[in-house]
Amino acid sequence: MLLGKKRKLGRQISEMTVGEKLALTEKVEDRDLLLYLGLTDDANPLFIQHDYASQTPFEKPIVPSIMLMGMITSAISKYLPGPGSHILSQDIVFPMPVYHYGTIQFLFEVIEVNHEQHYVVINVAGNNEKDEVVINGRLKVCPPYRLEGLEGRALDNF
Repeated sequence: MLLGKKRKLGRQISEMTVGEKLALTEKVEDRDLLLYLGLTDDANPLFIQHDYASQTPFEKPIVPSIMLMGMITSAISKYLPGPGSHILSQDIVFPMPVYHYGTIQFLFEVIEVNHEQHYVVINVAGNNEKDEVVINGRLKVCPPYRLEGLEGRALDNF
């Protein structure tokens, strides 16, 4: 239960600079795929049926693009800028498929900090184990706002 446990917020916009980078590695496991497909009730045969996927240009089941987006949004929420941040817009392309059990090396880089409008722009790139680009794009992110009385009761429900 989260009640009564205070969470630390991510970095304020004043703490962020152009050129900051975050590197992460994510591996796609069966359990994660099954959880995603179960939660979304997505039965696309391209994601789960080897016999179907083998007859497509992909040759084997692929990971849903939206699941890869989940890895990206999780990195924003956890690390850059961190808890309390919010993605305002995204422009992401998936030039190559990611396959089951694939490993993705993500690189996030802050390319713009707009103090006046309270947002940062972050480039994201993802490469597979063969160093092929599988994800490329840009996110506009609202870093967490500092709340009055943060030491008080403002985050009591977190």
